[in-house]
Amino acid sequence: MATSAPTRAPAHLWAVGLLAVLWNGFACYDYLMTNLRSEAYLANFPADQLTYMDSLPSWLTAFWALGVWGGLAGSLLLLARSRHAIAAFALSVVGVVITFGYMMFGTDMPASMKTGVSAAMPWVIFIIALFLLWYARGAQKQGLLR
Repeated sequence: MATSAPTRAPAHLWAVGLLAVLWNGFACYDYLMTNLRSEAYLANFPADQLTYMDSLPSWLTAFWALGVWGGLAGSLLLLARSRHAIAAFALSVVGVVITFGYMMFGTDMPASMKTGVSAAMPWVIFIIALFLLWYARGAQKQGLLR
């Protein structure tokens, strides 16, 4: 009886996976420092942004958590070559869409969040979350995930 040798993961899977862990790891750090109310971390934000964040409903924090922790789980599962990376990245996309969708279209964000990097960052996060989901699905189709 012949057994198939496990295929080695291509370099691009390791590169995407490691960059995804760093990216999503920082997102989790941001989530923790914000929700644990780290004074040193929050000192980097303008007062109007802090007031705005404090005014958001508590249910939104759950979707923010889904976005960041789903992204980190997906990244680690991608490195482990698990097919469950797809589900984790899909949950992350749901978290991102609901969090930023509500913030952008369901609230009156402060002016400081509507210009420059603050205005672009939600879209960058959304595009990266979609890319990671797309990449994981492609990796599965190529037989790289088990």
